[in-house]
Amino acid sequence: MTTSDQTFHVQPYLNFAGRCEEALEFYRRALGARVQFLMRFKENPDPGCPPANAEKICHVSFQVGQTLLMASDGRCEGAPSFKGFSLSLNVKSVAEAEKFFAALADGGEVQMPLAKTFFSPSFGMVADRFGLCWMIHTLPATPAATSSSP
Repeated sequence: MTTSDQTFHVQPYLNFAGRCEEALEFYRRALGARVQFLMRFKENPDPGCPPANAEKICHVSFQVGQTLLMASDGRCEGAPSFKGFSLSLNVKSVAEAEKFFAALADGGEVQMPLAKTFFSPSFGMVADRFGLCWMIHTLPATPAATSSSP
């Protein structure tokens, strides 16, 4: 079987190390995220959950735009660490790029300000307040269809 014969999805699973609920609220405000499913550790049928973490999030699925992300508080160690990857937010307009970039940069760190590039009308990079890196990319306008006269 080759990969072209398979139907599957690769989805990011983010570990917020005890700050998942805070992150969900932030992404709800910043990006319009919508929770699809949420389970707290106290609802987990596995009795191994430390009582101090009972209210923390064991698993959550949430939608941002058309993408489903998953996350957890993990071991609740207090300092999320997101290294070696970025999430790319592809939008249709410069105005959308500016809105989302500003929202994600609130409490975060701009790594590359939004600017016109050779591949995008507006592109920038920001690490949000949780250290999660985002690339905001405005999709280039589709060239207008041209018609030729006979």
